[in-house]
Amino acid sequence: MSRSLSVVIAVVVVLSLAFANAALAGSAVENRQLAPSLAHGAIFGVILQRSRFCFLCNLRDYFDNRDPRGLVAILLAIAVGSLGYHVVLSTWLPNPMGGRLAPDAHIGPVGPVLALAGFIFGVGMTISGSCVSGHLYRLGEGSPTAPFALVGTAFGFALGFLTWNPLYVSSISTAPLIWLPAQLGYSRWLALQFLVLAAFAGLIGWYGRLPQAQPLLPTTTPVHHALHKIFIERWPASVGGAAVGVLATVAYFQVKPLGVTAAVGGYARTLLASAGQLPQTLHGLDGFAGCRTSIDTLLTPNAVFVLGLIAASFSSALIAGQFQPALPAPRQIVKGLGGGVLLGWGAMTALGCTVGTLLSGTMAGAASGWVFLFTSATGTLAALAIKRRL
Repeated sequence: MSRSLSVVIAVVVVLSLAFANAALAGSAVENRQLAPSLAHGAIFGVILQRSRFCFLCNLRDYFDNRDPRGLVAILLAIAVGSLGYHVVLSTWLPNPMGGRLAPDAHIGPVGPVLALAGFIFGVGMTISGSCVSGHLYRLGEGSPTAPFALVGTAFGFALGFLTWNPLYVSSISTAPLIWLPAQLGYSRWLALQFLVLAAFAGLIGWYGRLPQAQPLLPTTTPVHHALHKIFIERWPASVGGAAVGVLATVAYFQVKPLGVTAAVGGYARTLLASAGQLPQTLHGLDGFAGCRTSIDTLLTPNAVFVLGLIAASFSSALIAGQFQPALPAPRQIVKGLGGGVLLGWGAMTALGCTVGTLLSGTMAGAASGWVFLFTSATGTLAALAIKRRL
């Protein structure tokens, strides 16, 4: 595909998103969250595609090449988002120690089931080649694996619904909901949060090794140079991390915390119910915040968010010349489906993925976010180590 045609198609997609956003903004009051959700999803898609903000890629870069930039970008996203959440939460709930949890924040039960779900999710990332958000933006790049990974994720959610009740009765029902500002207050929580993030950044940087700088490309004019930096070259990882933190704050303030799995899980739950296979009662599930699923109509805020993400990443990839569709090989199909099942089961059981439970959770001060971060990273590193040996 020629560069000119790619740019034209990308512009058409962007204009379509703009018109859709305007139409949704004028819809009924009960759908007032759809327009900002579409805008947030589109911005998120551009950030992910331009900065390669991918949890598996960042861990693998450090594991294989000791490149610290991606992991530091994740920590930067948490730091910026934590500061933004602090402003929002202290406005909405001035006294965090009054016995109430932060409204709509991703605060999940902390226990062995969460740790297991995070570990399984990390293994699924390694097998399938990305996390759920990574597969969504790579779908816009034409990845041959992403469609099968997302189908596998839906099946994993269905499996998670079938195993939820036994896990809830045996462990989740007694697991505590730990919101750190309720224990420490906002100021001490934020200070501790930044101290931990700085310590991890320092540790990662100490053992890391920055790659050699790439030679600058010759440019004709400053405008051409700027356009090339924005639309063609990959953005620095730190720019992507900071942008994710800002977007997470805006999304929480305007709609809900960032998350990408509620729509996939909702459709899986609906199909399971239609087939008569869904348990009559999913104990306690709908009482938790996070990327919880429900039997919904087709057009939900999270579904619109995901559509915006895919469309915007597609446009971004087209302009950058990174839209490279290919027919899937049998190995890619198997890896996508198998890893996707693990991703779906882990995300359903943990009430979210690396975006909802990890990012939105840690930014809100939820201990569940930190548990998911460590256990998913452990699962990823363990699977990478086994993969390297094989």
